[in-house]
Amino acid sequence: MMKRSDGKQKVTKGMPSAVLLSIAIHAALFFLAGMLVVFTVVKKKEIEFEPPKAVERPKMKLKKPKVKVRKSSKPKPTTRIVTKVNRASMPDIQLPEMSGMGGDGLGDVMGGFDMMPDLSEVSAYGSVQSIGNDFVGTFYDSKRDRNGRNLPDGMNKDGIIWKQKLYKFFSRGWDTSVFAKYYRAPQKLYATSLVVPITLSGLVPLAFGDEDAVGARWMVHYKGQLVCPVTHTNGIAFRFWGSGDGYIAVRVDGKMVLANSWCYPDRHADYYYRAPVFGSLWEPDTSDSYKYFLGNTYAVLSDRITLEPGESRDMEILLADDGGKSGFFLAVEEEGVEYEENRQGAPILPAFKTIGFSHDLLDAIYKDLPEGEMICLTNGPVFCDYDTGSKTITTPVEKPGTSHIPPLRSNGVRLCGPTSHTPKSASRIWTLLDGRTMEAEFINIFGGKVVLKNAKGRTCKISKAELSAGDVEYAELASPPDFDINFLKNFRHVDFSGGFYDKWARPPEGQGHYGFQIKQTGTGDYTHELQVEMFVVGRQWRRSKYRLLDRQATSFVPSEQEQRIFEFRSGRKVVERLVEYYNSTFGEKHYGYLVTVRDKRGKMVVMKSSHKWLPGILENLNELSAGNFFDETGMRTYPDLANKNPKY
Repeated sequence: MMKRSDGKQKVTKGMPSAVLLSIAIHAALFFLAGMLVVFTVVKKKEIEFEPPKAVERPKMKLKKPKVKVRKSSKPKPTTRIVTKVNRASMPDIQLPEMSGMGGDGLGDVMGGFDMMPDLSEVSAYGSVQSIGNDFVGTFYDSKRDRNGRNLPDGMNKDGIIWKQKLYKFFSRGWDTSVFAKYYRAPQKLYATSLVVPITLSGLVPLAFGDEDAVGARWMVHYKGQLVCPVTHTNGIAFRFWGSGDGYIAVRVDGKMVLANSWCYPDRHADYYYRAPVFGSLWEPDTSDSYKYFLGNTYAVLSDRITLEPGESRDMEILLADDGGKSGFFLAVEEEGVEYEENRQGAPILPAFKTIGFSHDLLDAIYKDLPEGEMICLTNGPVFCDYDTGSKTITTPVEKPGTSHIPPLRSNGVRLCGPTSHTPKSASRIWTLLDGRTMEAEFINIFGGKVVLKNAKGRTCKISKAELSAGDVEYAELASPPDFDINFLKNFRHVDFSGGFYDKWARPPEGQGHYGFQIKQTGTGDYTHELQVEMFVVGRQWRRSKYRLLDRQATSFVPSEQEQRIFEFRSGRKVVERLVEYYNSTFGEKHYGYLVTVRDKRGKMVVMKSSHKWLPGILENLNELSAGNFFDETGMRTYPDLANKNPKY
């Protein structure tokens, strides 16, 4: 008989398999159903907001602020950063490059005007503007690093380190990377010639916009193209004559063709003065070298150079000086051409140039050039491959006729209003607002009424309110109030002694600005614009020529000035400096001024002058620009030369 428990046990053993199978089937069905489910996304309706109703608010009536502004007030100083980008060839690029900035920044402010460097100034080292046919000059100061900080070896004894650097530059094929660690002036100059009369070395950096450099142990590197003159259809063969105090060198097509340095008359071959700067890198091949003085030292002759028509060659020039006085000359001796001789018996050679000398450049050279130099600026070949059409400017000196100008008062003021001796205005037709007219002569304005005199000699007074606007303006212009003019000179003395300057002193100078103050002293409300011009005159030291130091023009309305006073200060910085060399003194000092005031018609209202003869040349002064030299007639001329070079 079987036990019941055995049957139950069999049934119990089969249950897990069925359950597992059922679970697996249901799981598969649920998975399949889940794959087939379609989800429906119900998009909620966006809530729409209704804007609230506009609220009407009471409007306030704005009043125009009444602020009285004084035109002569001085604004706070501002700094403008002016960037000048010059195209550079790839060999000129040095990275990283930093340019030092001297003083208090690029600009200074005086009387509300930004004072920036006068970029129109032309120096013997070049101009700030390129004409395309020039040599680009870069200034280096070996005593400072690229950030303008003083270098410890900058003032070593006898400058041996500096001279070794120069020799390294030459021996490495004029490699400017030798100067990479030195300060480089941010301003380049573009030279069309190289005639630099003897001047103080301390002034040279100023030409390149470097106000902080000391004039010692600096270098200027020029690069350009030497081309056959277009006038020489058969080519040209020539030699350079060059002299330099301290050093000058010329390289053409990668070959040094001239090298010279300052030396004592009997020591031109002394190694100490010529090496290690040049060493044996170049020697002259003619006995005419070291025979004649040119500038402050003996001249040497370069290798012979030949150029065919249309030919151009790369050319470089290096100038360097270690302090004291400096000067550089590069002249041309053309084969087959005879030249006049100076007192030394040396040929008077034409200066090397790529364009004819402008009047401005001649001024810059002549003002420091003594008589007797063996160089001529008005003839010789122009190394340019196209016709520039430029010629050396010659200004005839002739005494012009002068128009009638009323005489000056004892205080230098000339009045040109009704109180002057100028004739009264002629009769004219006056129109009243009611249409009536009358012919009468204007007398003056008194008590707000226009005083007229008819043909019978009877006078009448008519209120301004009864006259037409044109007649009122005529009367007001014909009757300006009295004005007083005060000339302003704001200068300070600057001494550059101390530090590096103890040995290579930059001469002291006066720096400042000119201006004027015009004060209405007469009664009446003058509402018309007045035009003002200021001429500031300097004179060559112990010579006969004058120089226009500054010229400015402005305008103002007397009724708009606080207390009827208008003050103007020029934005042009003027430097007064006297320098001694060649046993002579060079420079210009302030001499006088002329200030004119005209109305809107161009009629003179008042003028003031420091000298009685200046108003007589006003017509010619109007043709001059600041910096021009002129004679006692007001005609532009060249500065007087210094005494003869004592070496001649």
